[in-house]
Amino acid sequence: MAARPVMIGLSAQDYAAQAMAAAQRGDRVSALATLAQGTAAHPKDGQLWHYSASLRLQSGDPAGAAEHFGKASALVPANFDWAIDHAIALSAAGRNEEALDVLAKIERQARSHAHYWSTRGNAARGAGKMALSAEYYDKALAIEPARPKALHGRAAVALERGETGAAARFDRALAVLQSDPEAWLGKAQALDAEGRVEEARELAQMLVDRIPRWQAALKFLAQLRLAAAEPDFASHYGEAAKKAPGDTAIFTEWAHQYYGLGEPGKALEVIRQARRTFPDAARLALVEAFYAGAAGENAAAEALFASLSDDTEERWVHEGRHALRQGELDRAEEALAKAIAHNPGSISAWAGRDFVWRLTGNERAHWLHGQEGLVRLMELEDADKVLPPAIAVLEQIHENSPFPLGQSLRGGTQTRGRLFDRTEPAIIALGQAIEATLERYREGLPPADESHPLLRHRDNPWAIKGSWSVRLSGGGDYHAPHVHPQGILSSALYLVLPPMNDADDTKAGWLELDRPPPDLGLDLDPLYTLRPREGHLALFPSTLYHGTVPFSQSRRMTVAFDVQPAMNGGWATGI
Repeated sequence: MAARPVMIGLSAQDYAAQAMAAAQRGDRVSALATLAQGTAAHPKDGQLWHYSASLRLQSGDPAGAAEHFGKASALVPANFDWAIDHAIALSAAGRNEEALDVLAKIERQARSHAHYWSTRGNAARGAGKMALSAEYYDKALAIEPARPKALHGRAAVALERGETGAAARFDRALAVLQSDPEAWLGKAQALDAEGRVEEARELAQMLVDRIPRWQAALKFLAQLRLAAAEPDFASHYGEAAKKAPGDTAIFTEWAHQYYGLGEPGKALEVIRQARRTFPDAARLALVEAFYAGAAGENAAAEALFASLSDDTEERWVHEGRHALRQGELDRAEEALAKAIAHNPGSISAWAGRDFVWRLTGNERAHWLHGQEGLVRLMELEDADKVLPPAIAVLEQIHENSPFPLGQSLRGGTQTRGRLFDRTEPAIIALGQAIEATLERYREGLPPADESHPLLRHRDNPWAIKGSWSVRLSGGGDYHAPHVHPQGILSSALYLVLPPMNDADDTKAGWLELDRPPPDLGLDLDPLYTLRPREGHLALFPSTLYHGTVPFSQSRRMTVAFDVQPAMNGGWATGI
């Protein structure tokens, strides 16, 4: 293709007009190319940069839009609306902390405007700062009570924080957002949280009927059906696939729901149906290979892996697991090393590599998980003061909490959303006590090590992200062995435990670390076995598989969370 000729002598307005004409024809590629030439010819024209940024945001390039909005805003700093646009693009790109920094700098000029506070509320929500998000949305609504985005955002924060009246907030949002499916789904979730299950089910079914490819609605309906003990809680995925015949994601999510409940055979059936429907969908071959291996069909998995040509972290993690299952340890090491080359922080790849090293007697297994201080059972800071009120609140929350979909839990209930986003003072105090305990854990870690998946983050700021509570009721309940791929550090805080008999050698209810999941078929005992203690916090690298020995007596309740590197320093629990 010949190079596009440079348009010599055009004004910034000429470039903008030509780009606008191309965009109106639907030719965004030409429009963006013209704007690139225009900004090169007129680098100090803020309006041209702003138009280029707007078009990039509309084209699904929030990172590029953020860069161009930033240049426009720097050229015309008095225009705070452009700074707000910059923040919107940063949030769209997942850079919410940067968006908050941009907005904080223009508070004096923009604080009397509702769209400023609404944008700031959205950025705070994206950054996990729910209390601040609620405050900012409230300021927006004080200025403009019917502002749609602020109404919706504030209702969503109320739901995520467990505030009373969340469903009523969604009703107010829906009064001005009748056609917004996200607001309708939020209302359905709020109704469920308030115990109005039939109303929630009716709304969820309506959304699935109208938008059959919408994964969030499909999953929520599956959760409601699972809670109602329906035998085939995920059959609506099949109906959705008929209504949206070109969507492979419906099948992959459908299979995932079965696999998450320990039924890889059913997951495999769904993916094989998808492969018949979409024979040219390359990724489905990888998904089928994964489920075939998990279901014990190793020969079928081997043939599928042999047919693959893609070079991705996902492919090599799954092929590494398959090689482990086959006893091909050199092949497993090679595949998992390739996954880590794609992503040095790959929790799943490091977890699999640990099994290879243990089976081969490689001394690096000790370096990865055996160093003193990596695994600890620690008394919670201020446990006597913090735990009694927290336990009382959590018991109430669990009374209307569901059995979780797609999790390691086998029995019991799990709290919705992120526990430490909630507003109850007892939960806030619990989160602060956990943060203090985590700092003591950090102090006892081995020295920082840039090549280690946890110790590379030893001296950097940490943030609590996911957080939840689980209540098990006995009768054989347990956690299946699993890892948390989104964290660097995993946990279990023991709040309520059944009486433990020192003479009991079954270790019922004990935490097992580094026992391989059953589908791998590996002859390895746990590397660590921890006896739970009330008021104590088990902390360990997320690269360790962990699960519990089934128990049959009384009730137990725990709190767990994932720790991740913080984006901007300090703790980020939302409390």
